Amino acid sequence: ALAWNYRSCSGEINRQLRFYNSGTIDDLELVIQHAVKTGSYKEIVLIGFSMGGNLTLLYLGNKGSRVDSKIARSVVFSVPCDLKASTQELAKFKNKIYMRRFLITLHQKIRAKMELMPGLINDDGYHLIKDFKDYDDRYTAPIHGFKNAEDYWSKCSSNRFISEIKIPTLMVNARNDPFIADGCYPVKETSNSKYVYLEMPKSGGHVGFIQFNKDKSYWSEERAIEFLKHR
Repeated sequence: ALAWNYRSCSGEINRQLRFYNSGTIDDLELVIQHAVKTGSYKEIVLIGFSMGGNLTLLYLGNKGSRVDSKIARSVVFSVPCDLKASTQELAKFKNKIYMRRFLITLHQKIRAKMELMPGLINDDGYHLIKDFKDYDDRYTAPIHGFKNAEDYWSKCSSNRFISEIKIPTLMVNARNDPFIADGCYPVKETSNSKYVYLEMPKSGGHVGFIQFNKDKSYWSEERAIEFLKHR
């Protein structure tokens, strides 16, 4: 298995102004090409969770039939594939505690980058940021070349690219996921696809899918293996 950290999520801040976001498919491409060049993998399967799930679908959709021949299948869980809808869901009062924790963590990364790159980024008035729209308008969009939060969400929402995915892909979004909204259950798009299969279990939460058994395995792990074994 080969796992990778988003920029600034490995325990240290990356040395460029850019951070990670839901559309950094160039970073995923770099990891995949590294795996291919090592010659250690007969085939590659992509597995993504949450933002990583959106990134995976976005990557596969953008690649379409040009995807590397070694990439055989993909499995994604808890995917906020409609970024605007999921952002609005997270901004609701019921998710206030989660939103606050996200913004605190992001603020810590901003402050760390301020020390690394003085004058290029600042946190003046950060306390006025109340949700991801505020954050994306101020940081994500301008740093990564988007006009604003709406432009970022539109261009990086993977539900728009499902029809372009050309390898067998399993997408699992639990019905009780507190972070994703109705727009993140692309029933119509997957129904019209020959490659993408959508499952919507009643429970599982956001990247949860726990079960109580002797093996202490997650249901998501077992489901992923089952799908990947099936040919």
